[in-house]
Amino acid sequence: MPEETTSIDYVMEAASGPHFSGLRLDGLLSSPPSSSTSSPAHRFSSAPDLSSALSPDSLNQPFVIGVSGGTASGKTTVCDMIIQQLHDHRVVLVNQDSFYRGLRPEELERVHEYNFDHPDAFDTEQLLECMRKLIAGQSVQVPIYDFKKHQRCSDSFRQVNASDVIILEGILVFHDQDVRDLMNMKIFVDTDADVRLARRIRRDTVERGRDINSVLEQYAKFVKPAFDDFVLPSKKYADVIIPRGGDNHVAIDLIVQHIRTKLGQHDLCKIYPNVYVIQSTFQIRGMHTLIRDKDISKHDFVFYSDRLIRLVVEHGLGHLPFTEKQVVTPTGSVYTGVDFCKKLCGVSIVRSGESMENALRACCKGIKIGKILIHRDGDDGQQVYKTFRTEVTYRRDLIYRMDVVFNGRILCFFEQLIYEKLPKDISERHVLLLDPVLATGNSANQAIELLIQKGVPESHIIFLNLISAPEGIHCVCKRFPALKIVTSEIDAALNDEFRVIPGLGEFGDRYFGTDD
Repeated sequence: MPEETTSIDYVMEAASGPHFSGLRLDGLLSSPPSSSTSSPAHRFSSAPDLSSALSPDSLNQPFVIGVSGGTASGKTTVCDMIIQQLHDHRVVLVNQDSFYRGLRPEELERVHEYNFDHPDAFDTEQLLECMRKLIAGQSVQVPIYDFKKHQRCSDSFRQVNASDVIILEGILVFHDQDVRDLMNMKIFVDTDADVRLARRIRRDTVERGRDINSVLEQYAKFVKPAFDDFVLPSKKYADVIIPRGGDNHVAIDLIVQHIRTKLGQHDLCKIYPNVYVIQSTFQIRGMHTLIRDKDISKHDFVFYSDRLIRLVVEHGLGHLPFTEKQVVTPTGSVYTGVDFCKKLCGVSIVRSGESMENALRACCKGIKIGKILIHRDGDDGQQVYKTFRTEVTYRRDLIYRMDVVFNGRILCFFEQLIYEKLPKDISERHVLLLDPVLATGNSANQAIELLIQKGVPESHIIFLNLISAPEGIHCVCKRFPALKIVTSEIDAALNDEFRVIPGLGEFGDRYFGTDD
């Protein structure tokens, strides 16, 4: 035992002398290939052009998390805990270790002199390419690195698909600014150096087949100096620092809570705080997948649409005011709860909005429901693109006019109020306005204007729908910033025919069976 201790001490002392934190083997080899020593700017400029994939038009981009820290600090444990708690979202883990470049024959001969902890040991070009593709919603093939042969597996890759959350983990993921710029959140796992060394010894001897002397020599000569030179300085870029790694459950819970908030918040919700999108789950996404399928049967379309409508209605009801109320339970105890809003009614925009009435009646016993019928007439022959501005005017109390300005030409669309039947005391009520699809927002604006004319305060209107187009949200929220919009999903855009894309077709025809 004393001899073993002396040997270990000797290895540590001998390896702690002068060293070079880089790829060159202390002058034994010529300078590395240009691909390895290129500056970050050069690596970025030579990467494939993916600007189109990252254009402003790309929607629903994933939430990208970078997790860095010293060797064996518990980065993978933290990532696994985040993934486990985000079980109802699609999450992928990308390891920086997968992007080690394979060693050349002369480097393999002196592999114990090779610095695996230097930034140039990684193929940052390929890492950036893979990350940009994933962010753009494309699938990628991530290389598999053999730590025993120090080469990439040439015949096998790991298929990684587009996801809601992308976690990029590695000791140097904060070192390159181009990589950092892809991240929405940066986490640094901070663990005591002695703990990290003990973990590294156990990992490299058990999992990577190395002897303890080589592990200690590599740690003293390369790992620790690289930590001081590259990893620790990158700590300043972190948004969150987690002491003790995976043992810090409080920090991880807070991080997961923040991620959930961000995932449930569409970009438009940041612009308009009066827009609410119900939290997406696999159940909700699955029901959307079914009702958007053009081949689904009418029975199934109605069934799953009703389920989604019920969720939207329940969420909308949660935005109504309440009063505190105490009741006595059967056990004789006092329970302090809330009392529902009494002055409430629904208003459906005929005819698609009528599909939402049953769900509202199921949630609110005996609720009064009014109806508004609006007829749209416009120049359907014109090709009008998504980028347009609108000028709104009102003609008397019956016709709503929208002027679409396209290439200097005004194309007129008229929304005419045909019929309305509303509760006489509607001005004293909170109103749930029902229409399953918010497209241009013209019909909604006409209905909202009518309600306001009837004396309903704008802040007392909650507009419920299944899907919304960004153009419709802009149109309604800019004119009526005090009302609330509650929807289950925000789609990509309107096409040149003013149809929601990807959308679900003519909802009323599909729901009531008149689409043939």
